[in-house]
Amino acid sequence: MSAAAEPAASREDLLALIAVLREQNVALAQQCALTEERNALLEKRAALLEDKNAQLAAANERLAKRVAQLERRLGRNSGNSNFPPSQDVFGLPADGKPEAKPKNETRRGKRRGAPGAGLGMVERPDKVRNHRPGACGDCGTGLRGVPSVGFARRQVHDIPLVTVKVTEHRLHKVRCDCGHTTTAEAPEGLAGSPASYGPNLRALAVYLAVFHHVPVERTAQLIADLTGAVVSTGWVSGMVAEAADLTAGSLNLIKALLMLGHIVHADETTTRISGKRRWPHVACTDLLTYLALAPRSREGANALGVLPGFRGTLVHDSLSLYAGYRDAAHQLCGAHLIRELTAAEQDHPKQKWHQQIRWALAGLNRQALRVRGGEIPEISPESLLFYQQHYHRGIAAGLALHPRAPERKQSTARNLLERLRDQANDVLRFADHPRQVPFTNNSAERALRPIKTQVKISGCHRPMLVPRPGSPCAPTWTPPASTA
Repeated sequence: MSAAAEPAASREDLLALIAVLREQNVALAQQCALTEERNALLEKRAALLEDKNAQLAAANERLAKRVAQLERRLGRNSGNSNFPPSQDVFGLPADGKPEAKPKNETRRGKRRGAPGAGLGMVERPDKVRNHRPGACGDCGTGLRGVPSVGFARRQVHDIPLVTVKVTEHRLHKVRCDCGHTTTAEAPEGLAGSPASYGPNLRALAVYLAVFHHVPVERTAQLIADLTGAVVSTGWVSGMVAEAADLTAGSLNLIKALLMLGHIVHADETTTRISGKRRWPHVACTDLLTYLALAPRSREGANALGVLPGFRGTLVHDSLSLYAGYRDAAHQLCGAHLIRELTAAEQDHPKQKWHQQIRWALAGLNRQALRVRGGEIPEISPESLLFYQQHYHRGIAAGLALHPRAPERKQSTARNLLERLRDQANDVLRFADHPRQVPFTNNSAERALRPIKTQVKISGCHRPMLVPRPGSPCAPTWTPPASTA
């Protein structure tokens, strides 16, 4: 049968088809709604993931900065910070990186061309001992009584055996005809107790404990081993207490001379006394040193009695407490700045500004050393201008690479650069006065170094000493000050 002859669809079939299509449309609408809801959920999840990713990125940045800060702190040594050389890791150079041993290592001992030094013989020895042969070395005949025909000299330099010698002082009593009995007065310096140690042994104990910073227990042991006098640690501490009062006049003189000087070095460090942290301060020149315990503050530095009245040039590190002495000129320690620039080079190895600034400071220091050594009368204006221009250009380049952060806290490099820029006069003062003003604060650091050495040996210092009743220093003695 042909297609034209096919019967037309009935109305019922069309209605059924419409119903089927309607159901499919409803199903599709529901599926579209589910898809839109799923897309909304995916978009929300994507937004949450983006927020989480941003938080993780921020946390990662913070952790990276923290790791860099910890690595910087772990890598601090005497070459890039104010740490003393005693805190460096043994076997590593100042940069903290191992290096290969050079093949042509300089040999130890006297350098070629250097003047030699040896133990010479004296013309008048304290004691002469003659040694004669007993018999002939050829025939064996005895040589007793045979006159000498010459001798060879051999001198031995030695010290006598040190031992305690006991001297008894008898204070005699004499009765006068009038009936009164008079007792002889004891010599000056003689203690009131029946038995005591003399002034030489006392001076030795103070000398070892104070000047050489030998721990108290080792001082007592050293005295016992060398002299046989078995002294106690309490006795050694008591001798230090008695000696402190005797230095009062010398301390006042030292403080007065420091205040009247042209150059004074100032510094402070930490120590432990009776398990508590304390700060020894120092004010010194090449010939005078004053040490005292005080808080690490302006009030503590004022307690020394030197800096408030000083009108010369004060050499110090960049600690803010020293900047408040406006009546004095200032010189920032160049060695500290060099170490900070070295640390900046390690933190930013691809930048060059730190090398330029360090090179300029080193060049000016070389010129200043030539002036002090008498090679040149003064730093020429051309050299001064040349190095100062490189100094300021290096600072400008560094500031461009390290802009200020919006928050209050700035990076270490930015703080260093701003200090070098804002305090340029205090950094470069040594170049303006090369004969008087030193480049570094090494004098103050050397004065404090024995204190740190004693802390390494003993762990801490002895507690504040209380003098025995009746000692000359009992009313006013305080232990922090000592002189060198």
